[in-house]
Amino acid sequence: MKRVLICVTGMPGSGKSVVVEGIAEEFGYPVLSMGDVVREEARRRGVKRDLKSMMEFAKRLREEMGPAAVAELTSRRIRNMSSEVIVIDGVRSLDEITRFSKEGLVIIVAVHASPRTRFERLVRRGRPDDPNDWRDFRERDFKELSFGIGSVIALADIMIVNEGRDISDIKKEAVSKLREELRNVFATSAK
Repeated sequence: MKRVLICVTGMPGSGKSVVVEGIAEEFGYPVLSMGDVVREEARRRGVKRDLKSMMEFAKRLREEMGPAAVAELTSRRIRNMSSEVIVIDGVRSLDEITRFSKEGLVIIVAVHASPRTRFERLVRRGRPDDPNDWRDFRERDFKELSFGIGSVIALADIMIVNEGRDISDIKKEAVSKLREELRNVFATSAK
C-alpha cells in the first residue's frame, strides 16, 4: 500500500485547523502545515510576517520554484517520515495535489465557511499575516483563489461545512467521514 496523504483545504478562516486537530486527535496521524512551511521559509529568508509581505513572498516562491513550490518544500519533509498516513494542512492548488500524488494516494478534505464567518475568525485569531480589515480580507481571498484553491475544494473527496456549529461536532463529522473514506481506500488496496 502506498502512503496516504490527507490533504486538507479551505479558504483562510474556514476551520481547517479544527478539522486537522480532530483527525490528529482521533487517529494520531502526523500533521504537516503548509502555512508553517511557508512561514519557516520566509523566516529563513528574512521576510516580514505581515499580510502583504507574506502574500508577496508566497507569490515569489511560486515564481522561483513553480506553482507547486510549497508542496515541493513540504514533500521534502514527507520523505523523511515513517508514517503510512500523513495529514497535510493548507493545500491551495491542483498543482500541489499533483505533486503530493507522487508521494502517495491523496484524499482531499475541504472545509467551507462563509466569507463573513471566516473574516470574524481571522480577526479574532490575530496572527501577523491575518487581514485587519474587510478590504485586506477580500484581497487575500482573491489571491488564494488565484492560486487555484477553488478547484481543489471542488474536487474534494470529503466536504465539511463549518458554519454555526460546535467545534466538537465539526471534529466528529470530519473523523466519521474520513474513517469511511479510509475504509474504502484500504479495502480497495487489499483487493
